[in-house]
Amino acid sequence: MTSVDNQNNYLTGNKDMRDISFSTLLKFWRKKRNFSQLDLALISNVSQRHISFLESGRAKPSQEMILQLSTVLDIPLRERNIMLSSVGFTPIYSQRDLSSPVLEPVRRAIDFILQQQEPFPALVIDRYWNLFESNYACQILLKWLINPDDLQANFCIDGKINMMRLMFHPQGLKPFVSNWEEVTALLIKRVYREVIVDTHNQDSANLFRELQTYVDVSHTYLQNNSQNWQVPLLTVNFLKNGLNLNFFSTITTLGTPCDITLQELRIESFFPADTATEENFKKIFHQQE
Repeated sequence: MTSVDNQNNYLTGNKDMRDISFSTLLKFWRKKRNFSQLDLALISNVSQRHISFLESGRAKPSQEMILQLSTVLDIPLRERNIMLSSVGFTPIYSQRDLSSPVLEPVRRAIDFILQQQEPFPALVIDRYWNLFESNYACQILLKWLINPDDLQANFCIDGKINMMRLMFHPQGLKPFVSNWEEVTALLIKRVYREVIVDTHNQDSANLFRELQTYVDVSHTYLQNNSQNWQVPLLTVNFLKNGLNLNFFSTITTLGTPCDITLQELRIESFFPADTATEENFKKIFHQQE
């Protein structure tokens, strides 16, 4: 059995974390953060005996204790709600739609970031890599690579375009990424890292398994291309009609979020990796203005 098969078996065996006891959840997150019971006790100012009782189910936590331990273990807000629910408490962290009037200042900030990135691409994605929003430059890049009608017909599912699916699928960006294997070897590991954190929901695991069914993907999981890197940052090299565009990206998240939607949003901004890319993409951008 291959390592990828073992990973898939693990993912398939994951239970919905909403059906698991608080004691199991606490132990899961403590071990994931590489804390001993003593470590957790000292940092959270709780006795090791009480931590042991919580993990064995001999003691029931208060709401304050759950939030205190969650803060120390840096547990995502979505999972904190699940821990609260596992003991019978009402979840306290909201999950508002981005169109909510309460989030209008955040939307303005996101729009500002997207606009400031012009004339280079930027996009907003959720924790499942679904596209929320993009700037005009990103739309131009995608239009240059893929016919918009094909993009909608093949990759718009339930009104959302999944950027990982778009990158990995043979009819997506694959034919136009000259270093596709290098890029996907890192991306598939990135998806998996998020899967093992997002254990309460199978959507991430399902995406991970789906990506591995695409042509040439399963073997990339085991690849280590670091010895071939010429720079300390991997670029995505788009190639079409003899024109080469090389981009690297940065990920921006919102600081100190108190809402699940905001905590899970990511803004990815693309920057030219060389002068030729900067000049060529500016030409493409201005031609579309």
